[in-house]
Amino acid sequence: MNDIIHKEFYWLRALIENRIANHFQDNVKLMDDSRNFDISPSFYEKFIDRYDLTMSEQKVIALALSYYIAPSLLDIFLTKNESTNVPFVEFGGFLRDDFSGFIPTIRTALFLLAGNNTKEYIEKMKLFENSNTLFMKGLLDRSRLRDDISLLDTQLVLSLDSINSILYGKDIEHEYTAKFPAILMKSSYEWEDLILQKHTKEHLLELDMWLNHKDTLLHEWGMDGKVQKGYKALFYGLSGTGKTLTVTLLGKRYNRAVYRISLSQVISKYIGETEKNLEYIFDVAKQRDWILFFDEADSLFSKRTKVSNSNDRYANQQSAYLLQRIEDFSGLVILASNLKDNFDDAFLRRFQTIVYFPLPDRDERLKLWKNGFSKKANLEDIDLEDIAQEYELSGANINNIIRLVSLMTIQRGDTKISQEDIVTGIKREKYKEGKII
Repeated sequence: MNDIIHKEFYWLRALIENRIANHFQDNVKLMDDSRNFDISPSFYEKFIDRYDLTMSEQKVIALALSYYIAPSLLDIFLTKNESTNVPFVEFGGFLRDDFSGFIPTIRTALFLLAGNNTKEYIEKMKLFENSNTLFMKGLLDRSRLRDDISLLDTQLVLSLDSINSILYGKDIEHEYTAKFPAILMKSSYEWEDLILQKHTKEHLLELDMWLNHKDTLLHEWGMDGKVQKGYKALFYGLSGTGKTLTVTLLGKRYNRAVYRISLSQVISKYIGETEKNLEYIFDVAKQRDWILFFDEADSLFSKRTKVSNSNDRYANQQSAYLLQRIEDFSGLVILASNLKDNFDDAFLRRFQTIVYFPLPDRDERLKLWKNGFSKKANLEDIDLEDIAQEYELSGANINNIIRLVSLMTIQRGDTKISQEDIVTGIKREKYKEGKII
């Protein structure tokens, strides 16, 4: 891999020197920009193939990468104009007090791609529009774009995603920010640990089949274009019944990252901001083959009455945008809600699978109680079968109670679980739901 990057920079140096020579000398022709070396197999090749990068886009990526790995390669751009005693303005870039090298900008990339050919220069500027690959798919760092700086004078910076993909062949873990309103879901549990009712598991098999056989269906069976490329599912049921855990473990089972978007937190008061932020998530998710999980879906998609003010109109605009984006997404999207009745029939018809997560029955509650305690916990005085029979609780309720009771036992310096502590825990869980027992 290091050898390939070294050769890539050698190729880039030749391109830069040739462009500068062509710029100042009429008798110098532009060189053939194709590589005379093979970049396969490498993470770099996979990165180029993943995004289907054009040769111009590959040059931009190589230029941006050189700033991190081989900044001396760009020293040639520090050549000064004898008339002004500063570097040539057409080279773009800038200097900084804390760094002695040349810092490339988008103008630097355009010079490399087009030189002084005005028509070509204007054409290549399209590469840096938000709707094109470099920014839309997050290959370049969009955070460097500022209203007070010209686009052309914006620093050319690779995103951390791109650097990690090119050098190490792995994706970074995105952190929740205002511009990336999604959280990576993780769990120490395995798929086999899921305790669900039989009919729920049967419906989940539909998602299993899709994740296992979608490529065969779309390509080998020639169904691409006849059925949608993506898959949409709705999980509904009371809080604590396993919807979120199921999505998380589905991703773990198929080695797919699952990112959760809480719609109630995403909706922006600024028109267009919600759409812009979600657009980036969808674009990255498509490239990374993520599973997108929209929690609290009824906050945006619930049945609406007639529009009575600007807030209603904007909510409808956001709903329409997101519906269309989900419809067009080629991956797996799962929405979660407490109640299916919150949605109208037209909305529900958009889903390939609708899965109901009921409260666990007596047998499932018993499994949850038995599996939930640590092996160090002494349960000899506890009748879990009686507790499972008497108290109707969700999986989340039971998990919370086991946590509380275990802490109370540890606090006493003991390992023996107390029936009284379990009843106390149950009462507290019911109290949180507004119920007193």
